Amino acid sequence: MSTAIARMQALFPNRDRRRSIWAIALPIMGGMMSQNLLNLVDIGMVGHLGDTALAATGIGSFTNYLAISFIIGLSAGVQALAARRLGEERYTETAVPLNGGLILALIIGVPLCATLFLAIPSAYTFLSDDPAVIEQGVPYLQVRILSMVAVGMNFSFRGYWSAIHMTGVYLRTLLIMHGFNIFLNWVLIFGNLGAPEMGVTGAGLATTISLYIGTGLYFFFALRHARDKGFLHRIPSRSTLWQQFKLSLPSSLQQLFFSAGLVTLIWIMSQIGTAEIAAVNVLMTFHITAILPAFGLALAATTLVGNALGRGDTEDAALWGWNAAAIALVYGLTLSFVLIPFADPLLGVFLTNPETRQLAYLPMILWALAVVFDTTGMVLMNALIGAGDTRRSMWISVIAQWGFFLPFAFIVGPVLGFGLLGVWIVNGIYRVGQALVCIQQWSGRHWAGIKL
Repeated sequence: MSTAIARMQALFPNRDRRRSIWAIALPIMGGMMSQNLLNLVDIGMVGHLGDTALAATGIGSFTNYLAISFIIGLSAGVQALAARRLGEERYTETAVPLNGGLILALIIGVPLCATLFLAIPSAYTFLSDDPAVIEQGVPYLQVRILSMVAVGMNFSFRGYWSAIHMTGVYLRTLLIMHGFNIFLNWVLIFGNLGAPEMGVTGAGLATTISLYIGTGLYFFFALRHARDKGFLHRIPSRSTLWQQFKLSLPSSLQQLFFSAGLVTLIWIMSQIGTAEIAAVNVLMTFHITAILPAFGLALAATTLVGNALGRGDTEDAALWGWNAAAIALVYGLTLSFVLIPFADPLLGVFLTNPETRQLAYLPMILWALAVVFDTTGMVLMNALIGAGDTRRSMWISVIAQWGFFLPFAFIVGPVLGFGLLGVWIVNGIYRVGQALVCIQQWSGRHWAGIKL
């Protein structure tokens, strides 16, 4: 019994290990909270234009995430490889994976951006049959798509700064970038300072401009802090670039399928009604915002697991995964207790229509009850990525979402008529089940022998 208790206690990090986790996670949390607070500001501004504008931005945002998701996955390869090189004390090579990520962002991003930009007007009609939503949504999405190369590069930089324990650079860049975004929203959405009143399209243009500003800032900071680590002057060989692409590919596919699932979810909700789409837009934004601290812990786990495996210490790598997951567990429990009593007033800030707000209330309560599993599972899934087991992480995500959640969401929602509430009950089961699988896979240690 005492041995079992000691093992359980070891899962919770001591002071030094907590400091190591928080040193990486806190700047990421700050940056990601800034990003999603920005999303809430966008929704708050666009919400004044009505449910149609909210539906258009909701469809556009989720579809844009689908479009850029593959290129976002490049950051996983950058972070895993750079973290290993740091653990191996190959300091002058830590930025070589970053160089590879930037090259891949250009090679993949430019042709993909051009193709999708041209395809959007016809493709959008599959996502909504509401003419007013289509009219506002098409130009919004086209403007967002133009940021694809910037997004790929920015995520590669994030992976690098996380891997070498310099996440403060990431935070500073995002705060500057988001300040520009909010200002440009105010100018372009409502036509201030003599600018044209662009409405929903203005929100998209403000985001795209700010992303390219962020890319410029990342290059500036990398030239200051990473030139001696190989930045821009140690270009990976073709074989190394191919290895990095193969390592990133499962994470890119995971992001692609996950984002495609979000778009599919929006399509499922569109079969129920426009109010349901508006409600889901707000619910998903709340969800992403609330779990961001856990995402910071997840990226910390990715780095610390990779560093430990670079030193050849499998036991320490396993413990870092459990330590980060334990902190996420505590955070998830706290979040549940805080969100449940404040669900209605929080929804009221962003949903001005009382009927739409009432529609979203019980689903938000259900989500708050399940969030503890979501936060814990997210950390362990990213710990697998840090170990280089990107394929296992991909299959867990894809099977849970596409093999269970989406088929049952369609059956329960539009087919059987249980609406948004029924879909969110299925969503809760999906989140809990995925977390339990991640716990089992991390404890199985099939990742321990992967070489990078």
